[in-house]
Amino acid sequence: MEKMVKTIEIVSLSSGTIGESFVAHELQIGVERLKAMGLQVKFSGHALKGIDYIKNHPKDRASDLLEAYADPEVDMILCAIGGDDTYRLLPYLFDHDELKKVMNDKVFLGFSDTTMNHFMLHKLGVRTFYGQSFLADVCELEKDMLPYSRKYFEELISTGTIREIRPSDVWYEERKAFDESQIGVPRISHKNNGFSLLQGSPVFYGRILGGCIDSIYDIFNNERYKDSVDLCEKHGLFPSLDDWQGRILLLETSEEKPTPEEYEKMLRVLMEYGLFEVISGVLVGKPMDETYSDEYQKLLVSVIDRPELPILYNINVGHAAPRCIIPFGINARVDAEKQVISFE
Repeated sequence: MEKMVKTIEIVSLSSGTIGESFVAHELQIGVERLKAMGLQVKFSGHALKGIDYIKNHPKDRASDLLEAYADPEVDMILCAIGGDDTYRLLPYLFDHDELKKVMNDKVFLGFSDTTMNHFMLHKLGVRTFYGQSFLADVCELEKDMLPYSRKYFEELISTGTIREIRPSDVWYEERKAFDESQIGVPRISHKNNGFSLLQGSPVFYGRILGGCIDSIYDIFNNERYKDSVDLCEKHGLFPSLDDWQGRILLLETSEEKPTPEEYEKMLRVLMEYGLFEVISGVLVGKPMDETYSDEYQKLLVSVIDRPELPILYNINVGHAAPRCIIPFGINARVDAEKQVISFE
């Protein structure tokens, strides 16, 4: 069903970066861009309170999400940026069915540690969109949003969905600086080589789910936060193997650029869970700056160790710019030969 977005609410569910003075110029660029697209722009009550406040008040982050879902004016919830402790919202959204009580079918868009929010919404049967954020994409310092990213963002706000994804012709190095001197400065770009089938059938089907492997790892491992595993287990955040049956797993790596050793550990956790025995395929985002790309590809094949399972690499989603937008919870058809992922 086509549904045009008129009002966007920007939320800080992970990091409070957009409330800091050092990104004020980016914030202004982003708001002006959204308004130029004909959108009404709202910020949730605590979104602009800064890094320290957001870090220390997970309950207020949760209340912002609840308020955005409850607000009948808001058509789309756009995450400001990622972070690393979004799991801390769980008790304030699920202990008394708080999120369930306000749930409806708004457009929800975010990536990186927002992976945790995607899993939270998936628990309630809500379809979401993965791949872009306000600060990383709408606030791009070039003269406009990166063309490939903008194309998908405009499709989402004008139709409420995404019909198909094709590879970008180029990829961009990450900026070394984001200060005001960078306004209008083009990024360094390189030719992109399209989707790469590492193994398995070139055509496969399923509903896509997943996200940033660094955040997924925190669901199973306490290295970053000592309570992340307990909280995620208590609230059943990671879907059961029954739920994963026949789905396509999306994986992408963060700006922390995990070493091949770390990447192998992350993949092994998913293997031990039994994920690769029940899914219908894997989509893997291009790593930022193509760091460790060759090593990651070899590890995907060796750790998964199921030659019949399709693995499609180099999707323009996640931490490497530019970024498409991937719908979760909608039937997808992946065709590596035709270089297209299409959705019902």
